[in-house]
Amino acid sequence: MDSVKNEVIKMIHTMPNDVSVDDIMAELYFRQKVDAGLCALDENQGLEHEIVKEKLKKWLE
Repeated sequence: MDSVKNEVIKMIHTMPNDVSVDDIMAELYFRQKVDAGLCALDENQGLEHEIVKEKLKKWLE
């Protein structure tokens, strides 16, 4: 597995040349949250689909 530094460098190289620091930070934040969520799922720390649907229903009412 590549180091975090190498992964960040690869990510930045795939972005447009006129990318802003805010855009880079937003992408890093997004990827970190996705990775954390995937790790939680791997450790069986996720929520069942029905529970999530109920929570969303309460928020969207």
